[in-house]
Amino acid sequence: MQPPRARLVGTGRAGWMGMGRGAARSALGFWPALTLLLCSLPAATSPCKILKCNSEFWSATAGSQAAADSPEFCAALRTYALCTRRTARTCRGDLAFHSAVHGIEDLMGQHNCSREGPTAPPRPRTPPGGDSQERNDSPETCHYRQAAPNYTHCGLFGDPHLRTFTDRFQTCMVRGAWPLIDNDYLNVQVTNTPVLPGSAATATSKLTIIFKNFQECVEQKVYQAEMDELPAAFADGSKNGGDKHGANSLKITEKVSGQHVEIQAKYIGTTIVVRQVGRYLTFAVRMPEEVVHAVEDGDSQGLYLCLRGCPLSQQIDFQAVHAAAAQGTRGPHGASPPPAAPGDTFPYETAVAKCKEKLPVEDLYYQACVFDLLTTGDVNFTLAAYYALEDVRSLHSNKDKLHLYERTREPPGRASASGAPPAPWSLLGGLLLLRLLPTLLEAVAA
Repeated sequence: MQPPRARLVGTGRAGWMGMGRGAARSALGFWPALTLLLCSLPAATSPCKILKCNSEFWSATAGSQAAADSPEFCAALRTYALCTRRTARTCRGDLAFHSAVHGIEDLMGQHNCSREGPTAPPRPRTPPGGDSQERNDSPETCHYRQAAPNYTHCGLFGDPHLRTFTDRFQTCMVRGAWPLIDNDYLNVQVTNTPVLPGSAATATSKLTIIFKNFQECVEQKVYQAEMDELPAAFADGSKNGGDKHGANSLKITEKVSGQHVEIQAKYIGTTIVVRQVGRYLTFAVRMPEEVVHAVEDGDSQGLYLCLRGCPLSQQIDFQAVHAAAAQGTRGPHGASPPPAAPGDTFPYETAVAKCKEKLPVEDLYYQACVFDLLTTGDVNFTLAAYYALEDVRSLHSNKDKLHLYERTREPPGRASASGAPPAPWSLLGGLLLLRLLPTLLEAVAA
């Protein structure tokens, strides 16, 4: 019996219009050449993830575990089809993508595979830094055991100010719901609302954290906090990861009733601090870099604020407002929204004095504090900046980066997302493919 890989290649003819059914066997020489060409280009040249779909299908059908005409083979095909649908938006003009789609249809017909039915089970994930065989029956299964993890920190506080995993510091509008973290292990979403009616100043009024179901360690758990409601338990009333063997690798601890909660997720080496300061919430996390980047589909991280930062259109130049207030001027056009409530905000000198009491170092946390008092008139934002800095002190692995002095307006890599020309490799790859295509087609026809 012909192995599944060969069958996929041989039936790829449906992707080539006008070649005729008899071209299937001669097409065998084309696929390796095309694959070699596509794989020779850097992965970053295109957001299309079809090569990942291809490799996962080939891995699933390799050997005897998924022989053709078996239920396992049909399940692998359905998984393959699902993968192509998920990446369809970014693969519309990709030659390999369209060939894969037609190849899947052809194989499903040949092997009488229904489009409805079970998919191939996902490969089990283990927390980064551990050996899966070593962990299976060990009581330490759910303890993150990377020898020397590279920890990163992200924080959100105030009006709101964001410190990303890469230590970029931004002040953003981001009104409404926005994702802070989105990876294979957890999701964090914040909702920001106006501080006062008609105000451009916003602050975090709601926070949702979803810890995903993970092997024998934890069941899916949801933690949700809102203004004036900072619970010391998950939404189901539990304080750990549920009934699984490693449930205690996820725990909630109330540090100060109604004001300070800490969540330890030991199985992924992560600590989360949630506070209510005044009416609003602050968020801080310490997470290993491996966990930060543990995402099967990198496209889903497009608006992941802790990693990517705020979109440029949502960023505010709070330093310009700070400087303008110090000089008694209006500041540059578009540098910031106007003060929220002119009758209730602090004079510049008063804002500076109040922030100096808690933040004697004139870093970005101090400047954020002054900005918040100028735009909101709420003295509690002084404490929000203070506690945010204290969380950095306890969570950041590099104490030399406790204080930041230069804000970041344009996140690295954002230019390409905002309409900049594609990278030279992308253009070169496309031209090379067009250049070689006639030769490859001639070889197929021969």
